[in-house]
Amino acid sequence: MLPSHLPDPELYVPGSGEPPLRWGIIGPGWIAGEFAKALRTHTAQRLVAVSSRSAERSASFAAEHGIELALGSAEQLVTHPDVDVVYVATPPSEHLPIGLAAIAAGKQVLIEKPITTSAAEARTLADAARAAGVLVMEAMWSRYLPQTSVIRRLLADGVLGEVRAVLADHGQAITADPQHRLYRPDLGGGALLDLGIYPVQFSSMVLGAPTRVTAVGGMTKTGVDAYSTLVLSHEGEAQATLYSSILARTPMTAVIAGSEATISIDGSFYAPTSFTLSGTDHLAADLRWSDPTGLRRFDGLSWEATALARFAGEGRIESPVHTLEETVSILTTIDDARARIAASRLEGSHP
Repeated sequence: MLPSHLPDPELYVPGSGEPPLRWGIIGPGWIAGEFAKALRTHTAQRLVAVSSRSAERSASFAAEHGIELALGSAEQLVTHPDVDVVYVATPPSEHLPIGLAAIAAGKQVLIEKPITTSAAEARTLADAARAAGVLVMEAMWSRYLPQTSVIRRLLADGVLGEVRAVLADHGQAITADPQHRLYRPDLGGGALLDLGIYPVQFSSMVLGAPTRVTAVGGMTKTGVDAYSTLVLSHEGEAQATLYSSILARTPMTAVIAGSEATISIDGSFYAPTSFTLSGTDHLAADLRWSDPTGLRRFDGLSWEATALARFAGEGRIESPVHTLEETVSILTTIDDARARIAASRLEGSHP
């Protein structure tokens, strides 16, 4: 039987006691621009610096977003005394060295997903963060969205009963350009690391780490995974079926199916969206949840920024809703899947 109403979301509301930290961005690309807009519009945080290896790009980004300091290297930014938090938005291949440099400089760090290109690198980063006593988070914005807190509460309260299945997909039609970062193995490209990480982290949030990974898919001629289906087995009778692709756009929806109820999340499931809670009785009315905050699309990046500031103010060195151990575990699953897909070498005629 469904509850009479859905719980209210737990929000990372700006101005709720978190310190107004001074942020610097490394890597002024597209996602950095969206993050900068969300930070300035929907948080109490301050954006004070940006760095790029291109002085022109750094200056242009600073002018567009009203940033005081346009710097010419990551080293200049991570060591700058006016920066409290470093947001790393470079290609994944640069995440580990820049993250380690920021940690060594004593900065709090938010690193775009994937936090690194492998579980081993993520472990190195986590160990360094703990040794230094600084907060390091993967920018997995999905974990801080209002809908996620509601879903977690429904799971914790046992509304779904025993979870039997998780289904999720994320596919984008990425231009088949060998120089595109998602087609370049040297930059940490491939569908799983950039897109598939969303379904994998979603399954991890619901079911934890899998006991077995089955993966089938294909590779591009440049040597990255182009598409894949993962079946993750868990203790008991639970399975997750996850799809990712850089060859085609998919619905980007997600489902959590339990013995007592099912949650069906609208696309894009990893961004601000809505969901439906359905019981096992097909004649009973569903419960519908929609985000009440008015923040849409990439405005939702603001929640993770406020969350980091709150955690820093509380003296934490990792996120309680997306821990470093789980971050490593998710990449362990992706490492396993990528290795299986590469070994199968189902290349076909992919670009």
